[in-house]
Amino acid sequence: MVDADSHWCERPDLFTSLAPPEYRDRVPQVREVDGQLMWVFDGVPSGKFSAGGVVARDGSKEESEIALHTWTIDQIHEGAYDPDARLQVMDDCGIDAQVIFPSTIGLGGQGLAQVSDEKLRRLTFELYNDRQAQIQRDSDNRLLPLPLMPAWSVQECVREAKRVAALGARGVNMTSDPQDLGGPDLASREWDPFWEACTEARLPVHFHIGASVTGMTFYGKYPWASHPPSTRLAIGGTLLFIGNARVVANLLVSGIFSRHPDLKVVSVESGCGWVPFILEALDYEMAENAPSDLAKLGRLPSEFFRSNIYATYWFETNRGKLASLVDSVGEDNILFETDFPHPTCLYPNPVERAKETMKSLSDETRRKILGENARKLYRL
Repeated sequence: MVDADSHWCERPDLFTSLAPPEYRDRVPQVREVDGQLMWVFDGVPSGKFSAGGVVARDGSKEESEIALHTWTIDQIHEGAYDPDARLQVMDDCGIDAQVIFPSTIGLGGQGLAQVSDEKLRRLTFELYNDRQAQIQRDSDNRLLPLPLMPAWSVQECVREAKRVAALGARGVNMTSDPQDLGGPDLASREWDPFWEACTEARLPVHFHIGASVTGMTFYGKYPWASHPPSTRLAIGGTLLFIGNARVVANLLVSGIFSRHPDLKVVSVESGCGWVPFILEALDYEMAENAPSDLAKLGRLPSEFFRSNIYATYWFETNRGKLASLVDSVGEDNILFETDFPHPTCLYPNPVERAKETMKSLSDETRRKILGENARKLYRL
C-alpha cells in the first residue's frame, strides 16, 4: 500500500530550528502581523500560518472551515508534523509508504521563493530539502517527503535536482508556474536541462494542485463572494482539482515528452474524472486548430499521457462506473492517495474506504492502483 499524496503541517519553528545562527532571524518564521499569524521571510510576510489540517489530536475530523482557520499546531494530530507519529498513523491505517508534500509554505514551495536575496532563498530550500532527506533515511524509505525546486532559476533547479538525487530523493516537487517567480514558463526549451537531469536521476516531477502563485490566485477567485465561507471552500477545492487540467494540457503539447520520452510526471491531488475528457478534447483541438504543431509532436497528447503522466485517486466512484473511468485513464497511470491530514482526506480507515470504492475493479487493477504503480515509480 503506497499513499502518493499526503502533507506535512509545518511547525512554526521548522526553519529557525535548522538555520545557522547568522540566518536565524531571516529564514521563514511565524510572527503576528496585524493580528494574524503569518509566515515572515526576511522581514516580509509571505503567507498565512495555520495548523493546515482537519485531523485533530484525538483522531477525529473537524469541519474544515473551523480547523483551517482557528486551529493551532497544538490541536492538529501529531502525525501531521512528527515523522514518528506519522509512521504510527500509517501502521494503524495499513499503509506501507507515503509521499509527502508541504502545506502552508506553499504546496509547491512557492511561498519560500518571494524574497529578493537569492542566497537566502537557496539556503532556505536546502534546509528544507536536507531535512526531508533525513526523514526519508530515518524511516527506511517509508516516508518520502519530496524536495522543493528553486524554480526561479533553471540552473539552480538542475543543481538542486542532482543534489537531492544524491541524497536519495525519489521525486521532486515543482511549482507549475515558475514564471511567477522569475523563471521561464515550463513550455520553454530553457527547461530542457532540468527535464534531462530528472530523467537521468529517475526523479518523477510532481505538480500538486495549487502549487503556484497563479494556481492559488485562481483558487481564491473560483467561488462567488456571496456564498458562505464553507461553501466557498468546497467550490474552491472542487475547481482546484480540475485546475490541474491546465498544467497537464500545457505539458502534453509542449514537446517535453518528445524530447524526453522517459520523463515521468505526476498530477497530484487532482483526481481522474476530468482526464478522459481533457485528453479527448485536446486531441481534437490540436487536430482542428494546430495540425502542424501536432505533427511536430509526433504523437497525440493522449498517447503522451499514457506513457509519461500519472494521476492520483482517492474518493471517486464515477457514479458506479469506476471500471470505465480507470480504463479510460489507464490502470497503469493511477496512483492511490489519502491526502492526510487535509480537508478531503480519506481518514479514518482510508484503505478500507478505498477497497470498498474499488470493489468493482479486478484484483490486478486494485493492486496496481493501491501500490504497484507507485512502488515501481518510486523504486520501493
